[in-house]
Amino acid sequence: MSGLIVTNPPRARAEDVEALGDYGVATIHEGMGRIGSLGPGFRPVQQDVRIAGTAVTALCWPGDNLMIHAAVEQCREGDVLVVTTTSPSTDGMFGDLFATALQYRGVRGLIIDAGVRDTADLRAMGFPVWSTAVCAQGTVKATAGSVNVPVVLGGQVVRPGDVIVADDDGVVCVPREQAGTALKAAEARTAKEDASRAAFAEGQLGLDRYGLRETLARLGVSYQDYEEYARNGSPS
Repeated sequence: MSGLIVTNPPRARAEDVEALGDYGVATIHEGMGRIGSLGPGFRPVQQDVRIAGTAVTALCWPGDNLMIHAAVEQCREGDVLVVTTTSPSTDGMFGDLFATALQYRGVRGLIIDAGVRDTADLRAMGFPVWSTAVCAQGTVKATAGSVNVPVVLGGQVVRPGDVIVADDDGVVCVPREQAGTALKAAEARTAKEDASRAAFAEGQLGLDRYGLRETLARLGVSYQDYEEYARNGSPS
């Protein structure tokens, strides 16, 4: 596997990144048309934390964290380090020493499709991490990979400079050119949900607010009183 480190990739506008950080992963995902999610495999090692930043990507060999060391140098304030491997790995490729180096550079967190360790220390440090595994297994530093190239995590392509938002619901990626559009979509989605929340607080049903009675009828769903249902021989 040959290696490549790309320097100074374009990044999404900082103001769009900051604004997207005000919205949850689910809201951004829904607003964009249910795209961008990295799926259910990425779980936070902490709770009640949300981050937003621009991606610095690292493609590593399984069980080898050499390219994470190389990626640290390419990180700057406001970035999120995004790591994956060339084939599945659960080894603990990242711990508190890496987090210390990244905190110094103003990095907002880590997304890794592999294992992490030192999780209690990471929580104590306040360095947010989303991973697909937690494992004490150590790694080597022996095989070339790449930094700041497009990578795939959870079926989603992540490019350097794309916007990463992560919270307790998981991780979403917004293409850097679409950050402004995604922000407007998240704003609209939030306004719609606020209106629905107010209606539900006053007793309105989703069946009526969303026109779902018509959907039930179209699908052939009928209502039947229990006594009639029981007389027809259905189980009690």
